[in-house]
Amino acid sequence: MSLPSIPNLPIPDFFNPKTVGTVWRVPYQKRAAEAKSWAKQHHLQPAAKDATRVCLLIIDAQNTFCIPEFELFVGGQSGTGAVDDNLHLCEFIYRNLGLITEIIPTMDTHAATQIFHPIFWVNEAGEHPIPAETMITLDDVEKGIWKVNPAIAHYLTQDNYTVLRNHALHYTKKLSNDGKYPLTIWPYHSMLGGIGHALVSAVEEALFFHNIARCSQTRFELKGDNPLTENYSILRPEVLENADGNPLAQKNTNLIRHLLEFDAILIAGQAKSHCVAWTIEDLLSEIQAIDSHLAKKVYLLEDCTSPVVIPGIIDFSEQADAAFQRFADAGMHRVQSTQLNSQ
Repeated sequence: MSLPSIPNLPIPDFFNPKTVGTVWRVPYQKRAAEAKSWAKQHHLQPAAKDATRVCLLIIDAQNTFCIPEFELFVGGQSGTGAVDDNLHLCEFIYRNLGLITEIIPTMDTHAATQIFHPIFWVNEAGEHPIPAETMITLDDVEKGIWKVNPAIAHYLTQDNYTVLRNHALHYTKKLSNDGKYPLTIWPYHSMLGGIGHALVSAVEEALFFHNIARCSQTRFELKGDNPLTENYSILRPEVLENADGNPLAQKNTNLIRHLLEFDAILIAGQAKSHCVAWTIEDLLSEIQAIDSHLAKKVYLLEDCTSPVVIPGIIDFSEQADAAFQRFADAGMHRVQSTQLNSQ
């Protein structure tokens, strides 16, 4: 699948690259009027009339991951990764308003008491694990190095601590058997109702502008609110069944079906090594179960995503690059956002 060749549009004057790494209020009514005028000036038709339907899937472009000094800023190897990525992403959206039929931003969405947050676990001294430095393995749980915090049992299982203890064993074993990363304890992040949960202001503005200019409703997809499983991928949680074999969570079958209806799928966002890579992995699995040739309609915007790098602690760059090479070997396109019209 080749993307249609559509001339690049200019970038609107209101876009300020210097504010991509900051938080501010989008002036919706003003931008709406400008978007209507922009559509008329550049002869943009409603997205429903697109002959070739193109989806832009943006993974977790939220303050918590993309703004320096926020909880899980994805700096990549450059140290400014997510800010640079969102600059490229915004410029891509504005230049390609006529190409993009629909934009789907995903929103990592958490409460405090979840399996990957410190409060969920304690050691023998009653201490919580240090976030971003602690990975909990099956061996850790079996030996009691880390155990579920008894104080959360009332909230999660009506005081049935045995259920939680069994779930911890089942969960870490399942991650190990499936070849996933060990359970990583993250800082509290993407907290529903908090400013970290919100989209980056510059990205939100670009999405709103596209929405109005193309009469294309932005489709927001939330993930990660199940307290008993991680949900890196927007398409499915890490573990689907509980220790008794009953459903714990389910795949996002509506989104999978919706994505595969497009002629082309463009993917950007954070982080390349985690939520982006695992979303693409799940999409590829769905594609290969139907028709492996469908992978050719997926484009990975590599200058709009960065891996998790915590200086002096961990660097997932190699894993991210290996994953993207695997996706390319399966037929997906690894591209720069400025290259697409030449594909």
